[in-house]
Amino acid sequence: MNIFLDFERRLQGAVDALKSSGVLADTATAAGLTVEPPRDPAHGDISTNAAMVLAKSAGMKPVDLARAFADHFRGAEGIEKVEIAGPGFINFTLSPSYWPKVLKAALEDENYGRSTAGGGEKINVEYVSANPTGPMHVGHCRGAVFGDALCNLLAFAGYDVTREYYINDAGAQVDVLARSAYLRYREALGEDIGEIPAGLYPGDYLIPVGKSLAKKFGRDILNMPETQWFPLVREAAIKAMLKAIKGDLKALDIEHDVFFSERKLTSGPRNNVAETIAELEAKGLIYFGRLEPPKGKTPEDWEDREQHLFKATQFGDDVDRPLVKSDGSYTYFAADMAYHRDKLKRGFKNMINVFGADHGGYVKRMQSAVKALSDGEASLDVKIIQLVKLMRGGEPVKMSKRSGSFVTLRDVVEEAGVGPVRFMMLFRKNDAPLEFDFAKVKEQSRDNAVFYVQYAHARCRSVLRAAAEQAPGLDAAAKTLANSSLDSLTDDAEVTLLKRIAQYPRLVEQAANAHEPHRVAFYLYELASDFHSLWNRGKELPQLRFILENDSATTAARLALVTATARVIASGLGVLGVEPAEEMR
Repeated sequence: MNIFLDFERRLQGAVDALKSSGVLADTATAAGLTVEPPRDPAHGDISTNAAMVLAKSAGMKPVDLARAFADHFRGAEGIEKVEIAGPGFINFTLSPSYWPKVLKAALEDENYGRSTAGGGEKINVEYVSANPTGPMHVGHCRGAVFGDALCNLLAFAGYDVTREYYINDAGAQVDVLARSAYLRYREALGEDIGEIPAGLYPGDYLIPVGKSLAKKFGRDILNMPETQWFPLVREAAIKAMLKAIKGDLKALDIEHDVFFSERKLTSGPRNNVAETIAELEAKGLIYFGRLEPPKGKTPEDWEDREQHLFKATQFGDDVDRPLVKSDGSYTYFAADMAYHRDKLKRGFKNMINVFGADHGGYVKRMQSAVKALSDGEASLDVKIIQLVKLMRGGEPVKMSKRSGSFVTLRDVVEEAGVGPVRFMMLFRKNDAPLEFDFAKVKEQSRDNAVFYVQYAHARCRSVLRAAAEQAPGLDAAAKTLANSSLDSLTDDAEVTLLKRIAQYPRLVEQAANAHEPHRVAFYLYELASDFHSLWNRGKELPQLRFILENDSATTAARLALVTATARVIASGLGVLGVEPAEEMR
């Protein structure tokens, strides 16, 4: 039950009624109408801008039209009070009899909050996409958690989601990987390789790769010319790194549906990059010209020359983009265009890319590419993941010896645990920097958000276990509780919790529409706070305790509220990919 959708429908009914009475013209539309909680809870439970949206077509002042709406709703079922505020907002205060219906819906529907708003639309979410050259680091960790939670959220909201990883296995970095692995191969054969040369990867993670190469090839490739051993070693090293990356992701309970190889764009039976450029040429979107030098410091690889350029500025980019380097090879952007063209051919008109903080400059160019390739029919949303600063008791965490230069994802998960890592990586908007303090995530306090939310769920479960012992004759099944009398839930703390539960379906749809899973984490913290407040009131006022020895009806009503709270917390944690706690130790 989504009370805000319910009121959207009721408002549409009011619009139809006002048309029938001649107040509104038949051509009046409610496009842009919103139904949401007022910013100040003192103003009621639901607010709408309907009068302001329709005033012009009605030829009326918004306030006068708001009065017409208010007259329509006064005395309507479930509405206690209708007030007009400001330039024409209409605020509704719902009657106490309305809220038990929400609780009943939350208990009867095991999937309460799940939405069909996505309508089964296909959506492709590309996230992580780290170069397969080493272990995943903490920056990858945040992007991986964000992308996975976003996929969960979109699926929960009714979309058909494909989780995709783009393997950057065609660039210079995988060539460095191959040479680094070959050096470790020689080491595995007994050679003293000394200090790792500059320009190669120094991390210990390549030692087992070298050993596996020695086991596979023996000494066969030792004396081969580089043209022969290089492709063999590169293929084996990429395969080993991908296996390690999948293992790192698995440690976070993350699995992708598709791993797409960049090399396949040009190494298969068709050159997809060349086809993409040809398609854009046929649309008149490629020309041969010169670019202005970049502002500020000129990059070392800058070339002032005539070259193939894509008319990116025609689609909102800052400059047109080169597609072919002076040596005849394709630019990274050309390959990226071909990759997104492949997504379009697979039927994705709705795409999301999760990029690291260092890729902010790629947003406009990739969006311009998708617009051009789809003739404006597809959309690409790019979510930038800001940096993570690891702390321990307020002090920066030292680098990992295993990686050679950074703290690995596996290091973080092994120390903090999957649930705390996932929740805390989401307890901040993705484009805001994040400090992750190992000491903080182990604290048992309100300042530790993941503990605070988990503690609320564990408390709910403890109440239900206690009820089974203290009131063994009471049937505490959710659907049974849904049919009990819920009118006794009148205390302010109980009603506050009920209203928060009522917001969950709307929260899910809004978070999915905005592609912002952090909203779920914030909501869970607020819900937990409401529950803990109710718990504390029960400690102070015995008549507000959840289990009353001589009042089975009130006990059933309060157990219904506890059960619904636990269900919503577990549901929200599930969206975030966090296992709810049954008890805290």
